[in-house]
Amino acid sequence: MTKPYDQHCPIAMTLDVIGERWTMLIIRDLYFGRARFNDLLASSPGMSTKILSERLKTLEAHGLVERQVYSAHPLRAEYHLTDRGMSLEPVLNAIGMWGGQNLVDPKDAPALFAKIEAMRPQNRSLASDTPGA
Repeated sequence: MTKPYDQHCPIAMTLDVIGERWTMLIIRDLYFGRARFNDLLASSPGMSTKILSERLKTLEAHGLVERQVYSAHPLRAEYHLTDRGMSLEPVLNAIGMWGGQNLVDPKDAPALFAKIEAMRPQNRSLASDTPGA
């Protein structure tokens, strides 16, 4: 874990939990339904097994992720966002919208947003998160 900010500020306190490299991508993948360790690992090339394991333990310790064992021999588990973890949905939406509006080539944005919309869990729509929609 990197050195915490140790500031009594909601932004700094949040970044102490979700601001480390890979953490928001893990949350993104869990949000979109990836649940198994190897699927999470495959989704982020370059992330080591040690980092993924550490990040999942941190997220679990903060009540954002729950671990559910589905096989004892060999030990296998799935990971899911808790209600507290799902409460980060507006943060994911805001970061995604900002990136789509400011970093993605405008000609590529519609196809990218359509792909993201198709991956969303049922009953959750990007359009419902957009003001005025």
